[in-house]
Amino acid sequence: MKKYPLAAADAAALNELLAQVQTRTKDFLGYPVSKDFDYTPLLPFLQYPLNNLGDPFVPATYAVGSREMEKYVVSFFANLFRAPEDDWWGYVTNGGSEGNLYGLYLARELYPKGMVYYSEATHYSVQKNLHLLNMPGIIIRTLPNGEIDYEDLENTIRMNRHLPVIMLANIGTTMTEARDDVKRIKSILKNLAIHHHYIHADGALSGSYSAFLDPRPAFDFVDGADSIAISGHKFIGSPIPCGVVVARKSNRDRIARSVAYIGSMDTTITGSRNGHSPLFLWYALKSLGIDGLQERARHSLEVAAYAVERLKENGIPAWRNPDAITVVFPDPPVSIRRKWQLASENGWSHIICMPNVSKAQIDEFMESLISAFEMA
Repeated sequence: MKKYPLAAADAAALNELLAQVQTRTKDFLGYPVSKDFDYTPLLPFLQYPLNNLGDPFVPATYAVGSREMEKYVVSFFANLFRAPEDDWWGYVTNGGSEGNLYGLYLARELYPKGMVYYSEATHYSVQKNLHLLNMPGIIIRTLPNGEIDYEDLENTIRMNRHLPVIMLANIGTTMTEARDDVKRIKSILKNLAIHHHYIHADGALSGSYSAFLDPRPAFDFVDGADSIAISGHKFIGSPIPCGVVVARKSNRDRIARSVAYIGSMDTTITGSRNGHSPLFLWYALKSLGIDGLQERARHSLEVAAYAVERLKENGIPAWRNPDAITVVFPDPPVSIRRKWQLASENGWSHIICMPNVSKAQIDEFMESLISAFEMA
């Protein structure tokens, strides 16, 4: 293919963007994105149109993809989430929002008249997904830490117990990383004799490492989940936003249909699917292994505890949920929120101690925060 060089002005704009991205990536602490990855060995694959269209477990006539790697990624997380040995399936998504959409889609196909329950701390994508799927939903109150109010949930379900229950459980809320207890939710459904129900777990950030915690939170298939979605670019890290959804294969079979054009099954949300993201995740999982992922979790938790300590010793009432890497504190000055790209809501901000965040970076953050308060 003939090469067409960029005009000087366009090349300068590209260089300027690169400089901005480098600076802005260095400074942010407010969003759950890991940036300590190195996928240099995979650069040759960027020359090829990797497309995992169709079902990852069914061969397609389009053969330029990373299907085998995608199947490994799905099987890795199916095992981590204790999915039924002979009844699991999944695929690499464009991110947690698509994973949530898929879980709700399966639930709707199982229970077309079901009512969706989710807490007020649920990710904003869920309401959009419910609108797209034309599903009714009821918002449940949260406890002060961001976890769902189980009493309100039980009372609300009791008033609608004639309807199948579709539950959206948060395994790490956006602002406080609170985890809803799937086992407790399952117990509520049992107590109310709700036999027709579906539980989807949104584990965008926390779901990726919750299996390594002791005690292990109640969030997976053994605890009662029917599907689980996580993000790949958060705890693991990827240059492209991505995620993984794992569901019961028996439920997926209800929506599968054969497509002659691609020679595969139409079982995913999108048709053509990015074949590079599964490659990144495969490389990360193979490189890190269980031990490496556990070490990432240990490091993040240690830095989060250190951040709470540093904030408190400077008179800032910081806190975090048990075994969470998200540290919450009152809104700092605007200059701090802008420099460190902090997410804020209802007078509170947070920093998220991803695996790439060090104690030295927390110290740097504290220096700028103290300086901003002195100037205010």
